[in-house]
Amino acid sequence: MKRVLFFLMLFTAGAGYSQPGSYIIGVKGDTLNLVDSRNMKQGKWVIRVDELRGETGYEEEGVFKNNRKEGTWRIYSLDGDLTGLEFYRWGNKDGVCQYFNSSGALVREEGWRALNPDKLYDTLEIEDIDHLNEYKTVIVKNEGVAIRNGTWKFYDPSTGMVNKTQTYTMGKLETPRSDPAADSTKIAGRTMVKPKEVQDFEKKNAGKKKIRVRDGATD
Repeated sequence: MKRVLFFLMLFTAGAGYSQPGSYIIGVKGDTLNLVDSRNMKQGKWVIRVDELRGETGYEEEGVFKNNRKEGTWRIYSLDGDLTGLEFYRWGNKDGVCQYFNSSGALVREEGWRALNPDKLYDTLEIEDIDHLNEYKTVIVKNEGVAIRNGTWKFYDPSTGMVNKTQTYTMGKLETPRSDPAADSTKIAGRTMVKPKEVQDFEKKNAGKKKIRVRDGATD
């Protein structure tokens, strides 16, 4: 997706661009890059970052609320290609953010959880990884930043297929679950989980010659 980068006409209502009470009028006549009397960013902003020391430049646009990014922010290359869709709450990433290559193909999805920076601690409902579709309440210390949460997907842009996934729970990378079918057996129609000792024994002797286990019975 290509976006035509536009030039902005500066209209000052104060001493300068970054001074309280300043803003910019866009070519469509809309008010942009407003800094209010408290020196806080408000409303729609367009921010340009030029290339520097090999780092690719970009332009991003979205809304500020009391100096914090809020809602949907779009990231564009300096050629006008959409390269990212990010979602913010309280100035931190929140929800699923997506990133694209210059051809518009999806290359990565990230899951984030924003914490309210106005609170020292935050109470969150998270899914219990040991009991799917069940949730538990946790209290976390608020560091004032977004934390990784949910499934991260990495795509092959040429096919659109997922190459790799990672799952985070409140910043912690979860290890893949073992196959429930390998660790359980069915008895009278009910799924019974094998005791840990049995699972460890089977793993230890996997691939070895079949072992005869004495059960106390006489021949």
